[in-house]
Amino acid sequence: MPNIHAEVKNAVTTLKNGGLIILPTDTYWSIACDATNNKAVEKLFAIKQSKSQRNITCFVADDRMLNKYVKQIPLAAQSILEITDIPTTLIYEAPQNLATNLIAKDNTIAIRIPDDDFCYQLSRRLNGALATTLAHIEGETIPKSFKEIVPAILKDVAYVVNLQKEKICKIHAAIIQISNSNIVKILRK
Repeated sequence: MPNIHAEVKNAVTTLKNGGLIILPTDTYWSIACDATNNKAVEKLFAIKQSKSQRNITCFVADDRMLNKYVKQIPLAAQSILEITDIPTTLIYEAPQNLATNLIAKDNTIAIRIPDDDFCYQLSRRLNGALATTLAHIEGETIPKSFKEIVPAILKDVAYVVNLQKEKICKIHAAIIQISNSNIVKILRK
């Protein structure tokens, strides 16, 4: 039986060395790298076969870590995070302390605090944000389980997390954009 602590340790070692991993999340299987490493983010774009920052979501462990990567967290964001009961990605203005190639042209970044013990422990142990994207090539079908991830994706990562491989994914994250003036725009429910 896989050990979550050993998997976190192996994944963190890979991430700190600039490698990419495949991991289960609170939504779908994803590819991830250290969100502060420009070269690792380039590798992420290459595997995804996309240069769009809109395909990347940063994962952070908690509110405290969120403050490290966003200059100002709007009050509306805090309210949404407190009441939501589904995975919710928020798009914030004025990101900081992240790889420059992650930041969108409009100076925004998508960030989620996943409701997943492995993701939490991974981000905590890394002591930083993960840049993540769904484990598929842009334009291809999104895999609903680990066994549906195409071999081309698997061969290009340095480590595959050995947890929840039987999980069937059924839910996308909601996406909400929030301006620093508390204007809220729902992009996906």
